[in-house]
Amino acid sequence: MEQRVITLFHESIEAKMQAGEYLAPLLADASEMIVHGLLNGGKLLIAGNGTSSANAQILATNLINRFDRERPSLPAMALSVDFALQSAISNDYSLNDVFAKQIRALGQPGDILILITTSGNPSNLIQAIAAAHDREMNVIALSGRDGGDISAILDNHDLELRVPVDSRARIHEIHLLSIFCLCDLIDQQLFGAAE
Repeated sequence: MEQRVITLFHESIEAKMQAGEYLAPLLADASEMIVHGLLNGGKLLIAGNGTSSANAQILATNLINRFDRERPSLPAMALSVDFALQSAISNDYSLNDVFAKQIRALGQPGDILILITTSGNPSNLIQAIAAAHDREMNVIALSGRDGGDISAILDNHDLELRVPVDSRARIHEIHLLSIFCLCDLIDQQLFGAAE
């Protein structure tokens, strides 16, 4: 059993090293897009399903509360935290609408939708992208594998940060590390180097 744990650690490290080379310039671009949006009065709406929903909450928490240092709160909202709202939308309309309806209600031109997905195929995230585009919002998609269906509907103003591995566990781990990288880069650009 101990050897299995060591193997899992090694697989995780190897996947992160492989993805880091590819993702570094994309994470830099994504952080610049977010900072530009925030400086122009925009907010971040963040969506994901399952474990990706938990990662969306981690991103929103680190932006609203703090990441590594004291600084002003940044406007971000995880769209998957209100169970009553999600169940009402699912019941009255469909599960595919749980994010799109929130985006149409809360999203404004200049806001940014951040999607987190390992497969890129959930219908509710595809509908979320359509709603964001209708509201003149840019989209940043943290995806995995081949990017799935969302890759085809992102436009030239959007950005995809695709983790080039097949394991769901490794994709989630790299998404979490990418979220921490984004938080660090955003803080650096908005508030300067940490002391």
